[in-house]
Amino acid sequence: MADFRNGADLLAIEAQGPWESLGTARTMHRFLARTAAAHGGKAAVSFQLTSGAGDRARTLTWDQLLSDVTRAANLFRSLGVGPGDTVAYVLPNALETVVTLLGGAVAGIVAPINPLLEPGQIAGILRETRAKVVVTLKAFPRTDVPQKVAKALEEAPGVTTVLEVDLASYLGFPKSLIVGLLRPKNPARHKARVMDFARALAGQAATLGFADPEEDRIAAYFHTGGTTGLPKVAQHRVSGMVYNGWLGATLLFKPSDVMLCPLPLFHVFAAYPILMSAVASGCHVVFPTPAGYRGDGVFDNLWKLVERWGVTYLIAVPTALAALMQRPVDAKISTLRGTFSGSSPLPIELFQRYQKATGVQIIEGYGLTEATCLVAVNPPDGEKRIGSVGFAFPHTKVRITGPDGSDRGPDEIGEICISNPGVIPGGTYVEAERNAGLFHGAYLRTGDLGRIDAEGYLYITGRAKDLIIRGGHNIDPALIEEALAGHPAVAFAGAIGQPDAFAGELPCVYVELVTGAEATPAALEAHCRAHITERAAIPKHVEILPALPKTAVGKVLKNELRKAAITRVFDAALTEAGLAARVVDVVEDRKRGLVARVSGGSGAGDIAAVLGVFATPWEPA
Repeated sequence: MADFRNGADLLAIEAQGPWESLGTARTMHRFLARTAAAHGGKAAVSFQLTSGAGDRARTLTWDQLLSDVTRAANLFRSLGVGPGDTVAYVLPNALETVVTLLGGAVAGIVAPINPLLEPGQIAGILRETRAKVVVTLKAFPRTDVPQKVAKALEEAPGVTTVLEVDLASYLGFPKSLIVGLLRPKNPARHKARVMDFARALAGQAATLGFADPEEDRIAAYFHTGGTTGLPKVAQHRVSGMVYNGWLGATLLFKPSDVMLCPLPLFHVFAAYPILMSAVASGCHVVFPTPAGYRGDGVFDNLWKLVERWGVTYLIAVPTALAALMQRPVDAKISTLRGTFSGSSPLPIELFQRYQKATGVQIIEGYGLTEATCLVAVNPPDGEKRIGSVGFAFPHTKVRITGPDGSDRGPDEIGEICISNPGVIPGGTYVEAERNAGLFHGAYLRTGDLGRIDAEGYLYITGRAKDLIIRGGHNIDPALIEEALAGHPAVAFAGAIGQPDAFAGELPCVYVELVTGAEATPAALEAHCRAHITERAAIPKHVEILPALPKTAVGKVLKNELRKAAITRVFDAALTEAGLAARVVDVVEDRKRGLVARVSGGSGAGDIAAVLGVFATPWEPA
C-alpha cells in the first residue's frame, strides 16, 4: 500500500505510468482468482443475520468465495446468460448477495436492484436491463421482498428463471425448522421457472466452464438512487470496477484490515469502494444483518460489533453517523483507525462530535454511480479539511466548469466534471436519450457544484438541481442544513425550494429531531435567523417530521420533500381562493419534472387561474 498523505503522493503514483499499463486483472474472474491465490485460507466476507455481538455468523474464505462465485457463473451460463445478458438480484445483504454480484459480472452483466422499491419500479428496471435471471429471497418472515418480486415479474416477461435464497439457512436447528413452519405464502402468477439457489449452485463445477476473454465489456448495471428524479440505469465496464478495487488496495486498505459495512450491496458504495477494494487487497469485510444500518439493533450493537470483529475501518454515511452519536460508545474500539463517509455532505458539527466521542476521524470521500463510483477522498494519514472530500484519485481528472464548459479558477464554484477509468464517454446510461448533454468532451458532468482550492482539495457545495432559486438569487440548501445541524435537538434537516408565485421558489426546511428531544418550528426558525447570515436563505417554512424520507444509504429524498411542499402550497392557495379542489398526488414526469395532479373544484379554469401563477406544472387527476 502506497503512502497517501497529500496530493503529491497521488501524483507520484500516477507518474508510474498510464492506467492501462499497470497490469491489473482484465476480467472479474481473474481479479478474484489472484486474491484467492495470495490469501486463500484467510477470511474474505462474513455475514450476521442478527446484530448481536455474540450472534451466529458465517464466513467465506477467499478460496471458498472463488469457488462459490465460479459455481454461480457456471449456473448463470447454464440458464442462458451470455456476456451481453443480465442477471438481476433483488436481495438484502447476505453472502449469496456477494456471490451473485461477482458471479453475475463473470457470466454476463449483473444488475443489483434496491429491494425497498415498489413492484412497478422493480419491473421497470428488469425490463430496461433486459434481465433473464433474477436472484431474490425465498418467502421469509418479516420481509415482503419475495412478494414484491413475484408481483414485478408479472410485468417483466423477459425473466425466464428465478433463483431463491433462503435466509433460514443462517439459522441453527431448530430455528430453521420453525421458520419453515411460519414461512409466508407467496403464490406466483408469473411464468418464470423458480429454483433453489443453494441446490442449483451445489450442482455446478468449481472450475470455470466457459471462455473468459480479456475484453473490457459492460459487466454491471446500477440504477441511481432516485433522490432527484426517476431512477436511471448506469452501465459499468470491467475496467471501472477493477479500478475502484485497485484504488482501495493501493491507497487505503491492507490485507490485515477489517471493514464493517452496514451499507446495502445494491449501492455502488458497498459494491465498489468496499467489496472491490477487499477483492484487490485481500482484506476482510463484515456485513451485519440483511438490512445493514436499518436492521434491528444494529445501531445499539455497532460498537460491540467493532470490538467483536477487530474492525479497523467503519463504513458509514452521515445519517448513520448522526444516529450513532445518539448512543454511547459502549465497547472497546481501539482497533478502529478510521471511518469512511460518503453519499452526501458531512456537517461540520457531526465531524467534530464524532471525533470527540470516538477519538477517530471521519474520512470523507466522493463518488457517484455514473462514474463507477470513486472520484476523490481525504488522505487517511494526512490533513482532512472539514467540508472537503479530499483529492482526486490517481488517474482521475476533475474540472470545475461554467455552463459553457469553460474552466473555473481556484476556489471558483462551478459544475464538477470528471474523467477516469470508470467513466464511459458518451455512454453512461443504458437509455441512450439520457446521455444527451451529459458530457463536456470526455468529461462527465456530475450535476454537483463544487470548487477546488489552491492545494487541490475538492469541495462539494451543492447539487445543481438542489439549488433554491429565489427571484434569480441562488441559495445553497447547505446553508440552512448546516445551521440546523448545530442545534442540539436536530438529527437531520432537508432544505428545498417551495413554489412561490412571486419569487419562483422560497426556501423551506423539513427537520427530524434527535430521539427524545423537543423543539418547535418557531424555535428552529429563530435558530436559523441567528445562524444564517444570508437573509434570503432564512427558511419561510419550518416543519418537523417524525422521520425524513431517505434512501437505503441515508440520502435525504429531496423529491419527496418537494412533493410535500408542492401539495402544501397548492392546497393553501386553492383554499384561499375558496375552491374545494385539492392535490391528490405529485408525480415525476421525465420531461416536465414534478407535476401536481389536482382533483375536485368547480372547474379546470378556476384551478388554472389559481395555480397558473406557479412555475410548477399541474394537471387534472
